[in-house]
Amino acid sequence: MLEILLLALALAADTFAVSITLGSTHQDYAKRQFLKMALLIGMYFGVAQGVMPIIGYALGSTLLGWLAEGSSWIAFLILVGLGAKMLYESRSDNGDDVRINTNHRTLLSLAIATSLDAMAAGFTLNLLAINAYLACLIIALVTGVLSILGAYIGRKSVNWLGSWAEAAGGLVLIAIGVNMVV
Repeated sequence: MLEILLLALALAADTFAVSITLGSTHQDYAKRQFLKMALLIGMYFGVAQGVMPIIGYALGSTLLGWLAEGSSWIAFLILVGLGAKMLYESRSDNGDDVRINTNHRTLLSLAIATSLDAMAAGFTLNLLAINAYLACLIIALVTGVLSILGAYIGRKSVNWLGSWAEAAGGLVLIAIGVNMVV
């Protein structure tokens, strides 16, 4: 059980960082609106992190090597592109308008990009003497909770990061993207 929890925490690290970034760009939302956004972030990231290991588990070793190699580059392009956009917009004169659009398409793209490594991790579930579906449920729950927490931390970080919050968030997204291909 400890292996599952450690795996869940490791897989949730990327979504936690992205959630902080999302929260930092929406600090002006009313509490109710921010809660709705934070719950959506947690839902998207949690479900994606829970489903991807099941896909990896089901695919086994045959297709996993090919899919894992290409998925890193897809995640890299999405995250670096979004991070570069945030960096560019953080330096603009109207910094108050800098915000990552948290519509369903953006959240789905970010959730998939940050959970592609979970698909590869799903293959390891074949090697452990555990219930893979229970493991995926735990991964989903841990990721969802950490993503909601990350959004709230991001919202509060703007108070001490000021106008640099978006630039820091952009750098974090670029770092995650680069890390995925390295």
